Amino acid sequence: MRILIMGSGGVGGYFGGRLAAAGNDVTFVARGSHLAAMLENGLLLDSLLGQALVKPVRAVRDPAEAGTPDIVMFATKMVDAESAAMQLKPVVGPQTIVIAFQNGVEGADVVKRVVPVAHVIPGVARIASHISRPGVIEHASKFARIEFAEPDGSKNEKLEAFHALCKAAGIDAIMPADIRRAQWIKFAMLAPFSGVTALTGHAAKELRNAPGTYALIRSAVQEVIDVAKAEGVAIKPDDFEGVMKTIDQLPDGMVSSMAHDKRAGKPLEVEWLSGGVVRVGARHGVPTPTHAFITQALSVDAAGKPRDGT
Repeated sequence: MRILIMGSGGVGGYFGGRLAAAGNDVTFVARGSHLAAMLENGLLLDSLLGQALVKPVRAVRDPAEAGTPDIVMFATKMVDAESAAMQLKPVVGPQTIVIAFQNGVEGADVVKRVVPVAHVIPGVARIASHISRPGVIEHASKFARIEFAEPDGSKNEKLEAFHALCKAAGIDAIMPADIRRAQWIKFAMLAPFSGVTALTGHAAKELRNAPGTYALIRSAVQEVIDVAKAEGVAIKPDDFEGVMKTIDQLPDGMVSSMAHDKRAGKPLEVEWLSGGVVRVGARHGVPTPTHAFITQALSVDAAGKPRDGT
């Protein structure tokens, strides 16, 4: 099975690295200094679940160099999703499965619009990881899981074969009965936590210990739950407390990838996180004042810092 990793950062780099380390046919699409370091030194997974060095590593700048894949793990930032999907157009076909692992709940729709010929399904990645330096993925917890499935719950032999490869590579991979619910439950944690860590610059423990920021997180979680209900997602009565329990158990020093991006002056995914909550809420007439505040407050940093003097 030929696997293409579209976006070789914290998500794609980690899970693709585990698959490659297990001997699978994996090609990474990367760019800039990260690509150069991978080609020269390999891809290092610096993880509490065990280090792994993939060397040599198959890495390209243009997916056209990789040939037609069976599976695409589409794991770019949402700010790059449309342009990355355009790069995929020449190499994917109707037999290609593209699993959209982006943050938020709109990733698969973006890819489908650009690459309608491919079979695109939603995925969920649950991991705190990032590129710590070119060629190195840092994973500072013992939790790393991916979830993917057909939206209608139907069976797919190729997808099940990919699932088997993931399990054989030591990846905690599951195929939930309701992938849409899995997406929204993650979103109910991710959008609030990403927004508040990016806004404040503080980590999980500090945000939980401060009554004001903890209240802000609770309000933001409730808004996502309310919007999910309006979207017809199968929300359960105890989901709010379940999401808050997840946030309460996050490692003390954990911050979101969006907070890392803000510190590095990179473009932010806020338009697809808190902004996505606001957008979907507006469609259903559901008020989302907390996420509107987060989106507006972070808008000054959303484009990232100018580069090359521009």
